[in-house]
Amino acid sequence: MKTKPDYAFEAAAQARGLFRIAGVDEVGRGPLCGPVTAAAVVLNPGNIPPGLNDSKALSASRREALAAEIWASADCAVAHASVEEIDALNILRASHLAMRRALSALALAPDHALIDGNRMPGGLAASAECIVRGDTRSLSIAAASIIAKVARDALMVDLAQQFPGYGWEKNAGYPTPDHLTALRNLGVTPHHRRSFKPVHNILYQDISLTH
Repeated sequence: MKTKPDYAFEAAAQARGLFRIAGVDEVGRGPLCGPVTAAAVVLNPGNIPPGLNDSKALSASRREALAAEIWASADCAVAHASVEEIDALNILRASHLAMRRALSALALAPDHALIDGNRMPGGLAASAECIVRGDTRSLSIAAASIIAKVARDALMVDLAQQFPGYGWEKNAGYPTPDHLTALRNLGVTPHHRRSFKPVHNILYQDISLTH
């Protein structure tokens, strides 16, 4: 049975004297191109937009409407790790870098962070806990998932206008059949992650054929 996120994790932390609770989530670990994007959100307990949920459970129009409400009522920050950082660090470390940047970009430092997933980013300034499937369990993480998804989708629409033909405005850079076909036919762009296998294979197929 699917559950909807609530404020229980935040309330438990506040009961321990940790009052500014930031939910943190990232989007964009799976795509073949573009940055990985993280968001940090400190909700106002007295003004939480109704209907917050895992961004994947919401339509694009509902996500955008909720994102506007979250920005208007909460302390929010978005940060990225670039394609170059993803290729240099690996995608997990790059996503953790984006999370640290998002937390650092909040208007006021949080007392505690609720991190989506099961791996804790290193070097956090505040105390933190990981919550597996946190975007379905914590309202703050659900809010962060919405903010991150809307921000990255908008960025990929902008990149799609610069590099038409790959369908990024629809597939957000994920390895869909149309994206893979375009990658083979149009080639690799500066925004593709060279460390990801489908991109790496296309870049080095000539070398493989001659050795």
